[in-house]
Amino acid sequence: MSRRWFGTDGIRGAVGQAPMTPDFVMRLGYAFGVELREEARGGRPAVLIGKDTRISGYLLESALEAGLSAAGVDSHLVGPLPTPGVAYLTRALRLSAGIVISASHNPYPDNGIKFFSAHGEKLADELEARIEARLEAPIACRAASELGRAFRVADAAGRYIEFCKGSFPADLDLRGLKLVVDCAHGAAYHIAPNVFHELGAEVVALSNEPDGLNINRDCGATHPEALAAAVVQHRAHAGIALDGDADRLIMVDAAGRVVDGDPLLYAIVRHRHTQSPVAGVAGTLMSNLGLEQALGRLGIPLGRAAVGDRYVMEMLRERSWLYGGESSGHIICLDRHTTGDGLVSALQVLAAMITAGCSLAELLAEVQMCPQVLRNVRLAAGFDWRAHRPLQDAMRAAEAALAGRGRLLVRPSGTEPLLRVMIEADELQMAQALVQQVVSALPGD
Repeated sequence: MSRRWFGTDGIRGAVGQAPMTPDFVMRLGYAFGVELREEARGGRPAVLIGKDTRISGYLLESALEAGLSAAGVDSHLVGPLPTPGVAYLTRALRLSAGIVISASHNPYPDNGIKFFSAHGEKLADELEARIEARLEAPIACRAASELGRAFRVADAAGRYIEFCKGSFPADLDLRGLKLVVDCAHGAAYHIAPNVFHELGAEVVALSNEPDGLNINRDCGATHPEALAAAVVQHRAHAGIALDGDADRLIMVDAAGRVVDGDPLLYAIVRHRHTQSPVAGVAGTLMSNLGLEQALGRLGIPLGRAAVGDRYVMEMLRERSWLYGGESSGHIICLDRHTTGDGLVSALQVLAAMITAGCSLAELLAEVQMCPQVLRNVRLAAGFDWRAHRPLQDAMRAAEAALAGRGRLLVRPSGTEPLLRVMIEADELQMAQALVQQVVSALPGD
């Protein structure tokens, strides 16, 4: 289904440029509010609104609230709260929907709007299409007596902290562990350190002083270098890195080695598999071949969805599986939450470590990630890479050279005029050489 504004994870862009302008966001809130009013059939819908720590969150929150109010929808404001926290509280408070103002791992000049249903799940494609269809219609305020009201939710952070702690086995604790926690100056700055501390860990907090402009700046899941150094410096057992809205997880072992989402997903699934058979795991086209091989040794199939946690979730629902994720750190455990959650995922990895009585490195010793080389090539307007004969010849030659020792993936970016060329192989030099061979076949490279 073609959509103009909605991407794989809501609507996102540079603040001050369409669609991240106050006018657009107000109309977006109104369009969504009208949909909720129609679904309520005379009832009064109420929406939870959370945000990360970007300075533009104040601007967009007010615009969103105004649009919802004009449609006769109440707003329950929680302030800075991780995206999965909004999903949880939407369900817990029995509200009609949840909205997060966040651009996730992007720098502060960007922002975005994400939606959750009353069940704490991403909206269906059909509903997003209906919202888009209403965006061009003028705002027609309801009567003054029917306008939506705004309320502040008391102790939203405390409620979500308790939810996260509740995802950890009741017979375990984190006593004896020293953890470095990088909050990315984002939505979990006042939550993540408390979760691990209250479960018994000694916590060293990093990047937990947001100023509206420093979210994700040289920190968090997309920049784990400072975390890796801090883990070694403090002689910690592990490091935990979240992104701006805390739905991603990257970890660091005691030696300072960075661990992305694929091996972390394996650690969780392997632990669950010792308790009850795991039917399958949903990854993406970018999931490492090493993950697939490691799961295969356990007799667990890996399904590959399109890139984006939205599509991972769709595969999980279609196949009635519980676990999935992306190498970027989006990890979904449907036996714990309805959406990806960096904090909940970290707790599942720590539970696996404690139960096995081993370090993070030891826990992951059985899974060997294949070297993966990715190149992004900017495309000229109108260029049809699928019909470009030299590229197709180079791709066939690369696949023949891999001959079961790896895989090639060529796909266009969903957000930029880029062609992404990725090769995995059992040797890094082979992957590097073959990627260069493929991209060299493109004009202008």
